[in-house]
Amino acid sequence: MRRRILVLAVLLLAALAAGLLWRGDIAVPAPWNPWAPLDLRDPPNLLTGLKLARVKADPDLCRAVLATSGLSTRPVPDREEAPGCVLSNAVAVSRAGVALDRGFVASCRLAVAFALFERHALQPAAQEAFGQRVAAIDHLGTYACRNVNHRAEGRRSRHATADAIDLAAVRLADGRRITVRQGWAGDGPEARFLHRLRDRACRIFDVVLSPDYNAVHRDHLHLDVGWFGTCR
Repeated sequence: MRRRILVLAVLLLAALAAGLLWRGDIAVPAPWNPWAPLDLRDPPNLLTGLKLARVKADPDLCRAVLATSGLSTRPVPDREEAPGCVLSNAVAVSRAGVALDRGFVASCRLAVAFALFERHALQPAAQEAFGQRVAAIDHLGTYACRNVNHRAEGRRSRHATADAIDLAAVRLADGRRITVRQGWAGDGPEARFLHRLRDRACRIFDVVLSPDYNAVHRDHLHLDVGWFGTCR
């Protein structure tokens, strides 16, 4: 009986706190306020996934957040190339904080996640591993009307909706190029950097697939925003 009373009291206090927070009677820093919009300047925390989910579900909110990202983008018209191959609320990204080997088309939600990844995963990991920033990235593409693993049959890849990007290599400020294909294996600084990058990407993207997943991903990190979570 006492335990039930204690649980009920905790639930009532939580409901009261939520109500006061909702009304603005309790001041909570925006990064820890579940109702505050995502701010790409804030390091990821326990609420980032919730805020990203709202961005993914709300096209207007996504565009508003993307406008603060620092990415150079232009809208891409909605279109359906084939069943399951749909561009909706997508943008063409021509420039980021790092140089791109080429621009890419991304859903708004992927572009937001990429900006968060660049700021809070890619650059910190490089600074910790090599004491310098990443100057550029090489990628294998985003939008492609195809099935998972290029199979003739099966479900569509997240690439079919421009919800995924494949990261193949990074170029450091000193010109050094680190590739997933050559740098993943072993226990050297490049391998440690790439594994750390994979792990931090998992805090931002819904699905992150590396060479540890299968041979198809031996030369890149697959980063996507979907509705299911996998970190391999």
